[in-house]
Amino acid sequence: MTDPTRNDPSGYGDNPPPAPDLWAQAAPEKGARKVAAERPGWERDVLEKLVFATLAEQRSARRWRIFTRLAWLVFAIAIAWLLLQRDAATVSKSTPHTAVVDIKGEIAAGAEASAEFVVAAMRSAFEDSGSQAVVLLINSPGGSPVQAGIINDEIVRLKAKYNKPVYAVVEETCASAAYYIASAADEIFVDKASIVGSIGVLMDGFGFTGTMEKLGVERRLITAGENKGFLDPFSPQTEKQRAFAQQMLDQIHQQFIAVVKAGRGDRLKINDETFSGLFWTGQQAVDMGLADKLGNLDYVAREVVKAEEVIDYTRRDNVAERLVKKFGAAVGETAVHALKTAPAIR
Repeated sequence: MTDPTRNDPSGYGDNPPPAPDLWAQAAPEKGARKVAAERPGWERDVLEKLVFATLAEQRSARRWRIFTRLAWLVFAIAIAWLLLQRDAATVSKSTPHTAVVDIKGEIAAGAEASAEFVVAAMRSAFEDSGSQAVVLLINSPGGSPVQAGIINDEIVRLKAKYNKPVYAVVEETCASAAYYIASAADEIFVDKASIVGSIGVLMDGFGFTGTMEKLGVERRLITAGENKGFLDPFSPQTEKQRAFAQQMLDQIHQQFIAVVKAGRGDRLKINDETFSGLFWTGQQAVDMGLADKLGNLDYVAREVVKAEEVIDYTRRDNVAERLVKKFGAAVGETAVHALKTAPAIR
């Protein structure tokens, strides 16, 4: 007799078991989650998580505040340290020394070589009891005749008030307004290859009237006053306006010449080119009487002033001032202002 289950590998024959009901299995799981969600105390778990998150955020904010305050504390300590350094440098100025004031770059209002900065530095140098002489260390192509005139007048006044000599030492260039300043010194020392002179005045600009006509551009300039716009580069210049500008330049030129003659006196060997605006090498300047001798700062301090220690009175940006500008901290401006006149030994 044949066994019907023998050829059926499943062993169930004609009556296999029913397929599992997946939806029925999922129902208890959903019910379990629902019960877990509705169990007593789940609100507490949620609140704890919110509280812990709030505490973490507060800790982070507190750390940032502490870091910021420490950074400002370090900044304040740096300011105080620089102030103490300034006091220490001030004490050292009482010994005999050569005072130096740099005049470098363009001579203009707002620049490091402005009359405001240079005059303030010179006053500090003259007022110090230890300074035996003041040296103007010059490396400038020139600039404003007004700024140069203010510095020149102050040199003359301070020399008479404090009875201290002033020497000009030229490095690379001493031209135009820079020579205007140097001419007030008792002596001018140059390098044989320095550029010296350029005793003249200029007013430069551009004119674009021809270009505008070719491009078909119309200049619409409205002024109240016949000559209000005569320096406008897009408007034509009349002969009357040119003559007026030339007269003004000639007057300033004569002021420049008078200052040079008063400062150099009989040492100046005047010829047709002396006041023409030309410039010369340091050696040529000595031959022409525009300068006195060849020499650098160390030579003047050692051989002329007889005080080898050199103290720089130049007003310039220091570390504290750069930090204040970088951070934009207006609160530090008052403290840093006092540091501008801090001398440095070199």
